[in-house]
This record gives sequence, C-alpha cells and structure tokens, in this order.
Amino acid sequence: MKPRVLLFAATLLTAASGLAHAQDARYVAAVCANCHGTDGRAVTTGGMPGLAGLSRPYFIEQMNAFKTGKRQATVMHQIAKGFTDSEISALADYFAKQRKQ
Repeated sequence: MKPRVLLFAATLLTAASGLAHAQDARYVAAVCANCHGTDGRAVTTGGMPGLAGLSRPYFIEQMNAFKTGKRQATVMHQIAKGFTDSEISALADYFAKQRKQ
C-alpha cells in the first residue's frame, strides 16, 4: 500500500477515535464526510457510495465486513477497524435517519 494512503487512513483513524469520545454520532460521522459527503450524501459523480438512508442492518453488516477483511477496499478496511461496535451502531442509526438527497 502506498505511504500516502496509509497516512490518510491513519489520520482518519486518529480523528475518528478522538471524536468518538464526544459520544455524538454527528461528530463521528463527520469523519465519513471526507469520502462519503456531508451527512452521507455523496456527490453523484464522485465514485463513492452515499451512506445516507442506508438501512441500519446493512450498514452494520458492511462495516463488520470491512473490519474482518471479508469486504476488500483501498482504505475502508483500515478505517472500519478504528470504530468500536457501539460507534458503528451509532453511525448506523445516524445514517439511516438521513435523507438521500
């Protein structure tokens, strides 16, 4: 993996862990905005999937697949490892409540 990608992933993980202490999914979700758009509303031409409106079970399933390596990605598998189960659950609730557009 390229050093720039690893540095980017490490930066996101650090930000995610620091924000998690706020125990507010909005702050944790702000880390996701870098790639997935504000409140999970991705730019349609950006190539990244939107998270807004995803069902809670699907979101949790995908995050766990990234954490365990069952779902491959460039950096998402590393980012997912930085979230606790309770943070993933809070994010799932948050994104499920967001309008897609």
